[in-house]
Amino acid sequence: MKILFLIPVCLSLILSSSCSLSFPPTQFIPGHHLRVFEKFSYDAYGHNIRVLAAGKEGNQTFFVDRLLLFREGVSYEIHYHNQTCIKTALKEPFRHIGVPHDAHFLNQMVLGSSSIPGQGLLVNNWNGTVEETKEIYLLTFTAFGCVPLYTLDFTQKGELTTMTSFFDLVEGIEDPNVFIPPSFCGSVEVLPAKGDGARSFIALL
Repeated sequence: MKILFLIPVCLSLILSSSCSLSFPPTQFIPGHHLRVFEKFSYDAYGHNIRVLAAGKEGNQTFFVDRLLLFREGVSYEIHYHNQTCIKTALKEPFRHIGVPHDAHFLNQMVLGSSSIPGQGLLVNNWNGTVEETKEIYLLTFTAFGCVPLYTLDFTQKGELTTMTSFFDLVEGIEDPNVFIPPSFCGSVEVLPAKGDGARSFIALL
């Protein structure tokens, strides 16, 4: 069964080859009747991510608060309502939301119209392969500022698995404390990592 994620993303970040961001995305998985609305805080310098997700699967609603500290190799699932925490070893590699140094430039185009001032956006398209997972990606970034607009991820067989669109990006992290786990998580035992450490970055989120 093919699983397709559609993720419009609202992000708060510091963009460059390394950056920090924050954004809210939406995920939709056909066949699962699942839709998720998310807000991310993304720190490319420290390799940290905080994601707040609310969604509905069938008739069930859910809320997830997850903190991913890649350099420490730990993932926290945080439950403030009862002050509990699930702490799991994190073996997946951190993936920068940027154009990888080994990406291949495809072309430059205008989204919208280039014939009317202010009605178009000049963008660059890139593609490449994620070394750890062998996934194929296609990236669309603004030509000026190199701000992410769209990313598409494909399996090795070329099947589309994830589409991400970015909107309402904010440069910088408003509250760096979002990357500090709450005190009630401190004494929690670390559980073994899930899977084989080769899950896709978006699937991990």
